[in-house]
Amino acid sequence: MNPGESTTTRAVPLTGAAGTGGTAASSGGGGDNIVDLVSKLTRQGAHLAQEQVALMQAEMREAVTDLKAAAAAYAGAAVIGLSGLGVTLMALGWLLGNAIDNTPLGILIVGLATLALAAILYFTARSKTAAANLKPDRTIRTLEDTPSIVTGHSTTGTTNDRI
Repeated sequence: MNPGESTTTRAVPLTGAAGTGGTAASSGGGGDNIVDLVSKLTRQGAHLAQEQVALMQAEMREAVTDLKAAAAAYAGAAVIGLSGLGVTLMALGWLLGNAIDNTPLGILIVGLATLALAAILYFTARSKTAAANLKPDRTIRTLEDTPSIVTGHSTTGTTNDRI
């Protein structure tokens, strides 16, 4: 120890993520300095933002998957409906041309059953479309809670109750 130095505190160069090269008083306690704390806060904020983007993407993928299933059901309803209409029209034409025979009546029943199946598929697709939610609710709730979490006034507890 040099004759002019104090035994309690001494100036130490600041090093760390920012590397500003300034000095800070160190009492030998080994705690983090302000630059390190700001650096950690910045990294954690960036990580939180990345996780929020990933959550929003997952929610959007889920909604798009539901919409794809609804579109496939609409397409199925259209194909079956058109074939049912064709069979029904064929049966009606057969009935007009051959009113005495009962064979066309069987064709008519088949056509009506096909149309009933198309109606069931259509209403199923319509209910799936109405149930699809493109709004990322979980992400919005998390973003609303973020300011209170950062300040340490979180009321959501330690468990993840959003899932």
